[in-house]
Amino acid sequence: MTRRPQPNEFGPYFNTYISKVETGDIVQLLTERQHSTLGFLKKIPEAKWDYRYAEGKWSIKEVLLHVIDGERVFAYRALRIARGDKTPLASFDENLLAANCHADSRTPDSLMAEYEAVSNATIHLFRHLTDDDLGQIGTASGQPASPLALGYIIAGHEKHHLGIIRERYL
Repeated sequence: MTRRPQPNEFGPYFNTYISKVETGDIVQLLTERQHSTLGFLKKIPEAKWDYRYAEGKWSIKEVLLHVIDGERVFAYRALRIARGDKTPLASFDENLLAANCHADSRTPDSLMAEYEAVSNATIHLFRHLTDDDLGQIGTASGQPASPLALGYIIAGHEKHHLGIIRERYL
């Protein structure tokens, strides 16, 4: 499907992420961002992965795990909604997840491998959703959500955090 999510397909908060993504086929967008992100991550010096730009801020390892966790949650929501599940889906506490992700014990290579595996799973999910599936509307975090919007959110959320890494960490 090559269209942008409409305002009735997501809550206003998520426009921050959706607006960062150009209009395109959702599978192609997710595939291109994966290649771009992996290329970017492989260039980060190993010594920078544990860096925090201020007290109480996440390291690059934690930021990447946050992106991975977010993608898992958003893809799960997309799956449920695409399959017709109208059960309201709860929000999640990103800070709680980050506090319990054990990023400090991980290597950059293990994080990149996990990112690639999760990203591949998301791409495969979206590759097999029909236009009708992508346009289903459900509820997530008390807001409307379509699988199409969630795909854009995945790409835009990642782009947002990579921008922060570029600006504040490198």
